[in-house]
Amino acid sequence: MATSTYILGGYQTDFAKAWSRHGQDLSDMTREATLGALQASGVDTERIQSIHVGNAFGELQRQQAHLGAMVAQVVPELWGVPAMRHEGACASSSLAVLSAMAEIEAGRYDCVLVLGVEEFKNLPGDQASANQNAAAWQGHEDIDCTFMWPAAFGLLAGEYDKRYGLDRKYLNRIAELNYGNARRNPLAQTRKWQFDDKSFTDDDQANPMVEPGSRRQDCGQITDGACAVVLASAEFARAHAQRSGTTLGQLPRIAGWGHRNAGLRLKDKLARSANAPYVFPHVRQTIEDAWRRAGVADITAMDGVETHDCFTTTEYMAIDHLGLTPPGQSWQAIEDGRIERGGSCPINMSGGLIGCGHPVGATGARMLLDAARQVSGQAGDMQIEGARRVQTLNIGGSCATVASFVVARDA
Repeated sequence: MATSTYILGGYQTDFAKAWSRHGQDLSDMTREATLGALQASGVDTERIQSIHVGNAFGELQRQQAHLGAMVAQVVPELWGVPAMRHEGACASSSLAVLSAMAEIEAGRYDCVLVLGVEEFKNLPGDQASANQNAAAWQGHEDIDCTFMWPAAFGLLAGEYDKRYGLDRKYLNRIAELNYGNARRNPLAQTRKWQFDDKSFTDDDQANPMVEPGSRRQDCGQITDGACAVVLASAEFARAHAQRSGTTLGQLPRIAGWGHRNAGLRLKDKLARSANAPYVFPHVRQTIEDAWRRAGVADITAMDGVETHDCFTTTEYMAIDHLGLTPPGQSWQAIEDGRIERGGSCPINMSGGLIGCGHPVGATGARMLLDAARQVSGQAGDMQIEGARRVQTLNIGGSCATVASFVVARDA
């Protein structure tokens, strides 16, 4: 049986900050997140034995690759520490976490830094949007559109409507909930945004159509940002806990994980699942893998979820794939309030990608850190009362890469 990986601490930058407007770039984000995570975890630089960096679009947005080496460049105390970069679109830093866990479980290293970082606001919105199309199968998606991802996830809305029926008021409600949750998050991009009584309706002025099936408030908010976490073996974490005056059982740990892939092209995934109960069977399998490895039966073991909501349709899909409702009936969990604060399984108390923001390569690490803060009772105004076990679901592209973690605290 694999040993657990513990989360000693982490740090998230302010997702509302546009770094290029301050004469800064992703190197500055890397430095701030790295030093912040080390300080938050109480780990000195000399104890870091390996580094993993998640980033999706550094070459396209900043003409900057080789980001594994960037960490030592901006934090010279880490010079000589082995490092590597991982790319899996929006799941990039979840892949970095998985690789760090594998090193720890193999006994290669005991203390590993994982960083996710992305810069988007240095380029005009249309150009940044076009750069994101690299996460799809270029020239093969067969989607006639101006904006690829609103169009792709608009197709997902159409698929749900075709298979099960879909009332758009539930998508609007997901957006309203996540923007509302973000107001409690001091690091959320949209924490100060203002909306009116028509913002979360199908009003064409207040909430215009971006692509068929996707209105403005359906869309996650791309932003600049970085998030870093320090992961450790049980042996290292136990000694660290003793030095810190606590116990191993009080530290958050990654109790279970899932990771699966499908092909790039969205229409192929939809065609392959035409007769299946779930729209994305491999997403359901990823979630079940995380449960099995965590030793739990189903979603009822979770006190909350941080899920991918690059669009409201993604969260709508996540709700039934997580088993909160039968397939195609996600509306039930929205209507009865079980995904809201105080519900049986609150979703995205951080605000999610819609409210908190979506710095693509940093999103998976941010989800993991928020889950760790929840089970540690350190989530501030976002806290789920009594949370002991929280699941993440992170998706890259049109659900081509999927990763899920169960984060738990034992005492």
